[in-house]
Amino acid sequence: MIRIEEITKTFGNNTALNSVNIHVREKEIFGLVGPDGAGKTTLIRIVCGLIRPDAGQVYIGGRQLTGQTSEQVGYMPQRFSLYGDLTVQENIDFFGSMYHLTRKTIKERSGEVFAITKLAPFVHRFADNLSGGMKQKLALTCALITRPRILVLDEPTYGVDPESRKDFWLILYRLNQEGRTILISTPYMDEAELCSQVAFMNSGRVAVVDSPLALKRSFPYHVLEVSAASREIGLFDHLSGVLEASLYGEKYHLLATDIDTARQAINERLSARSVAVTSVREVPPSMEDVFVSLAERDAPLTQVPGPERRQEYGEQR
Repeated sequence: MIRIEEITKTFGNNTALNSVNIHVREKEIFGLVGPDGAGKTTLIRIVCGLIRPDAGQVYIGGRQLTGQTSEQVGYMPQRFSLYGDLTVQENIDFFGSMYHLTRKTIKERSGEVFAITKLAPFVHRFADNLSGGMKQKLALTCALITRPRILVLDEPTYGVDPESRKDFWLILYRLNQEGRTILISTPYMDEAELCSQVAFMNSGRVAVVDSPLALKRSFPYHVLEVSAASREIGLFDHLSGVLEASLYGEKYHLLATDIDTARQAINERLSARSVAVTSVREVPPSMEDVFVSLAERDAPLTQVPGPERRQEYGEQR
């Protein structure tokens, strides 16, 4: 449905995209994930025909993209870009008129989308008076007014509360089940789990493309969860068999290269510090674990998110 071949884009001395290749299949939810500056937004804007690449080609539905995409692509930008001093309905009417839709067609189609987004009770409310989650639903409604076959969404739930993010993804799943292909970028690892395929981007390149399940199965380290009577940040620093340790809420999260060596070293450290331990158990890796591993492998140290930044990429453990 969307084929991206050898896309390269530079801005001055900065290479935003470097020979990117991605294939989004029909009726797929394809996620772009990566740190800030990875090139996700640049790639999405190229797919939507908003900027031109320096090299490479994009194909939409088998046809080469030569200008802006047609009505078969609905685009939702990263930031809310509709008019705050217009009501919900007025924004939809304005957006539909840009595609030369008649008032009757806009009314019929907005009614269809309202059934999915549940915006009908708010049609007379000014956009500036909507919550963050409702603003995103309005932006999605406008993107859907042309009945596009493909949805391209750039971090649509960034900064939105968890409940609204959940509602938004339920809408995306319904749209996908109705046959729409979705290309979405996200900074949240719990959202990456919901995609059928994920591309990890870093420094303008695609590090890997696979399903979330396959990526977690191929994770090269053991993950240990430790519950102990301590909240000391560096409790497990420089521990034999442990690659990395972080504190998440009331539990420690450790990446181990050798699980037996790590277990022994953990128990010895806790005993030496007279720290009572509740449990030490191996848990499955998360998409956040996969992402951090890929970022550390492929990125300069300045681009690897620290523990406080990593909390932003997924659910709290």
